Amino acid sequence: MSEAGKASGRSIADEAATRKRGRSLAALGYTKPQTYEELRAVLSSGTVHFPKRLRQVAIFLWQHPSDVALGTIAQVAEQAGVQPSTLVRFAQIFGYAGFSDFQGLFKDHVKGSWPEGRGRDGQERAATEPNANLHFLNGMVGASQASLGRIDNNFDIASFERMVDLLAAADLIYVIGSKRAFPVTTYLSLTLSQQGVRNVLVDNVGSTALDQVGCIGKRDVVLAVSFSPYNSITPDLVAVAHERKARIVTITDSTFSPLVKLSDTWLEVVESDFAGFRSLAASLAVGMALVHGVVARRTA
Repeated sequence: MSEAGKASGRSIADEAATRKRGRSLAALGYTKPQTYEELRAVLSSGTVHFPKRLRQVAIFLWQHPSDVALGTIAQVAEQAGVQPSTLVRFAQIFGYAGFSDFQGLFKDHVKGSWPEGRGRDGQERAATEPNANLHFLNGMVGASQASLGRIDNNFDIASFERMVDLLAAADLIYVIGSKRAFPVTTYLSLTLSQQGVRNVLVDNVGSTALDQVGCIGKRDVVLAVSFSPYNSITPDLVAVAHERKARIVTITDSTFSPLVKLSDTWLEVVESDFAGFRSLAASLAVGMALVHGVVARRTA
């Protein structure tokens, strides 16, 4: 093929790619996001439906803006569990030429952000520790501080108060969570019981979870806790409760959680991780605040 033919072929391919990106943007019905907050608004609007890998990217970007801002494309791709080309494709869907341009949204967002920076500084300090166990401990402390810092800065008080109202009015509270969320729900159930609040911990012992929610009714409330990758039995159990007209309140970590569309109200709690181990500090703090609020409302 001649050089002119090759150039023509490349031009046609470039035009086709441009048209494809244009169709994607037009179909989503929004303009190119200029800030991280605008991007979150688009992602939470419910108008974007990603295939599996791009959805995986969206969840990671939602939960870890500082890692996206400060990492290379290779580092971000590894952490998100995708190929770098997938990050590029994700950025192009939103009208950016490539990942580096798209990354600017995250750099602007985390610039001067205390919670995000503190978590990363904690990891860097841990890396200088000569003892491996102390290194890990400091890393987990930093992750916990970053998680709690997000709550301090971005807490949705209106959703929290709505959750307290619903839970306080419940005949019976069903506490549902599994896998990583199970330690949270176990402690919430225990604390509710200690405060005299009737509840059922759905623990799925003997694979009986569906039986444990078998008597749930419209005067009951489900308190569900679920974290990505959302591959537990929790969404199925919450769906059963929803069908039976029970009220649903949820603690989860992104708008992509399957529980969001089933919930009367929900709170976003994003936990940081260190060396593959994720904190539960913020989830427990929010959970204890809910218990305190319910008890106070019932005794008022």
